[in-house]
Amino acid sequence: MGNCLKSPTSDDISLLHESQSDRASYGDGADPDLEPPPPYEEQLRMPVYHPTPSQTCLATQLTEEEQVRIAQRIGLIQHLPRGVFDCGNDGSEKKIRECVICMMDFVYGDPIRFLPCMHIYHMDCIDDWLMRSFTCPSCMEPVDAALLSTYETN
Repeated sequence: MGNCLKSPTSDDISLLHESQSDRASYGDGADPDLEPPPPYEEQLRMPVYHPTPSQTCLATQLTEEEQVRIAQRIGLIQHLPRGVFDCGNDGSEKKIRECVICMMDFVYGDPIRFLPCMHIYHMDCIDDWLMRSFTCPSCMEPVDAALLSTYETN
């Protein structure tokens, strides 16, 4: 591994000492022209939506028709059952232990969402997925068809 910094000396410790002395001179006001950096300001992020799986738009760039379609999609997502992950004590090895979207293990208490095909995912993961594609990531079953058919039978 090489050092990407080009210095007249090959001693990396000298670079560390130089940077510490630079900070010390900055803090005691040796140079009145230097001002402290501006405070960190968090910028408000505009929501990003996916009218189609391959298209990304800011909320302000959507047409009225796309806004209606996304609102309907959000409404359908909110009707999917949700719960809290409980690994249980039954010793079953068939129990799902990993969200296939983020590939992280479920932890007791994680908010999860159930799809009509009975697959479960972290709620944040599947909500984001369903905003892009309304199919189950595991079995590719259309989620909206199953949801709409349950509404028709009620």
